[in-house]
Amino acid sequence: MKILVTGATGLVGQGVLRACQASAAVERLAVLVRKGGDAPAGVEEIVLPDFERASDVASLLVGFDACFYCAGAPPVGTPEPEYRKVTLDATLAVARAWAGANPEGRFLYVSGAYADPDSHMMPLRIKGETEHALAQLPITTVMLRPGGVRPVEGTGTRHGALKPLYALGGPMMKLAQKLTPGMATSNEAIGRAMLALAAMPTPPDVVECAEINTLAGS
Repeated sequence: MKILVTGATGLVGQGVLRACQASAAVERLAVLVRKGGDAPAGVEEIVLPDFERASDVASLLVGFDACFYCAGAPPVGTPEPEYRKVTLDATLAVARAWAGANPEGRFLYVSGAYADPDSHMMPLRIKGETEHALAQLPITTVMLRPGGVRPVEGTGTRHGALKPLYALGGPMMKLAQKLTPGMATSNEAIGRAMLALAAMPTPPDVVECAEINTLAGS
């Protein structure tokens, strides 16, 4: 498969990229990034400083089988206007450019547990609105809804305020992933699940946390 990963430097994206690098099913791997120089050796870079201008690089998006969209803003501490801009506006801009470049391709979006456009909680409401908008596109879309996401060794968050949270909560999430797979998963497991979904003849529209772990074999 030819895979494009968006948000590869974030907590989720790092694990997804790692899963793709380890998979023999991936013959071409590229990342869509805001600035160049962050991709590991052997991984192509498509540089796009402003994701809302994704149509500017539409010609570079041609030829992929699936886009694994992992970019987003932290749900804690991000003002609503900024969260909406990053989560909804930028995602849709990339997805629309992707759909035009790869009408037979798939767009797999990392959403979140309990995403709902009618939710009273701002992050869940905007995630739900984003899911709804993506589902209207003329391509195959899959929404993944992980619960807590544990960074595997060698990966982590870039947000200083969240580092202590993951350092303290990581072991608990690892245990939760084993005992209650509907509550937590790992960033690498999300990547393995995405690869499995990208290879399915007819993938489901929505994949909840427990199914992510099942698909990932974890």
